[in-house]
Amino acid sequence: MPRMEGGRIVAKKTAGSAKLPACDQRAPILASLRSRKMARSIHTYTRGSAEHFYAWLADHRSGTVPDGPAIWIGGDCHLGNLGPVASKTGEVAVQIRDLDQSVIGNPVHDVLRLGFSLATAARSSDLPGIITWRMIEALVDGYEQAFDSRRRDELSHMQRPHEVQIAMKAALHRSWRKLDRQTIMNTAPHIPLGKRFWPLSERERSAILTLFETAPVSTIGAALSRTAHCDAGMKVLDAAFWVKGCSSLGRRRYAVMLDIDDACSDGHPPYLIDIKEATAAKAPKYPGVRMPGDAAQRVLEGARHVSPMLGSRMCAARLDGRAVVMRELMPQDLKLEAERLSEADAVKVARYLALVIGRAHAAQMDDATQRAWRAELRRQRPKTLDAPSWLWKSIIELMAAHEQAYLEHCRRHVLGKAVR
Repeated sequence: MPRMEGGRIVAKKTAGSAKLPACDQRAPILASLRSRKMARSIHTYTRGSAEHFYAWLADHRSGTVPDGPAIWIGGDCHLGNLGPVASKTGEVAVQIRDLDQSVIGNPVHDVLRLGFSLATAARSSDLPGIITWRMIEALVDGYEQAFDSRRRDELSHMQRPHEVQIAMKAALHRSWRKLDRQTIMNTAPHIPLGKRFWPLSERERSAILTLFETAPVSTIGAALSRTAHCDAGMKVLDAAFWVKGCSSLGRRRYAVMLDIDDACSDGHPPYLIDIKEATAAKAPKYPGVRMPGDAAQRVLEGARHVSPMLGSRMCAARLDGRAVVMRELMPQDLKLEAERLSEADAVKVARYLALVIGRAHAAQMDDATQRAWRAELRRQRPKTLDAPSWLWKSIIELMAAHEQAYLEHCRRHVLGKAVR
């Protein structure tokens, strides 16, 4: 069990914990971990190199892709950033689950990012090129469906693809005692230090304690599934640095076990809080639009518009002078694992996820804007093809550029050189 000494958390010792890196030793280890993860496949490489995607967008002149209405977009809608998300009441739906790059921008960028991610997943799954083409056709059809009043409700009746069904089933039937290694709940209320969780520095411990001791419960309560009284006391049971994600490796990420109003003594499980540093968005935004200047507030606002089930469970805060986003981790929150796609499900996955993104976009538009946007998308589509040439050509260019960058990344990783 962790204990408090002088108002600070002393984490429970675990086997090999003495060898875990200290705060000032993390950077090179995290850089190596990130490099190794990105070298696994072209698909994992593109997940961790969004800056190359944004650079490609910046290099292409206006008119290369359609200009949609200015709305909140996910900004980084690759496959790993979509998946089952739970509401406070336990309802589960597939939504965008990572809003770090959310901005007010061109909705086409989400479509293109998803299409590119699907193409790299097909490439890593050794699927033939004709399947990739059919996936892009399905992507366009699914996205446009969200703006068609006659078809937009089909998502609730649409049979989920096999990969999505597996994730949803796992999400709906998980409990705190059956979480896999993505999460950290244990029969004892402590965070086991090891591969995924590293010890905090004294400064980090103090900052986390200060955050929860000084912040009003009403503010933190936005991230909680159980209602807490405004005068309830918050107690940090344990906390650790969280080695998680690919693109987020290197940023501050913490897992915190929290007790409110001494509920754990009555048999209630502790709250498991994810604290993630928010940084400036690299995704291109529309010029002249107004967004929150604070990075955490921007992420929160984007989540509320794009993924309202997730956004309702998040709050923005400051930790040691840095903008952070907090949310309660719930057993239903899962990402889709699409490292291996089958031919049978690849096209269905493309249509389904495109409809998910389309519905997130459509919810921000009135009927007239939806009709106009759908008409513009259809105008860009050739009469003899089911996918617009701008989308297919863009994906081909992105694949070629990223394949070259991926192979260079692998060479540098093997040689142990710094990877830019």
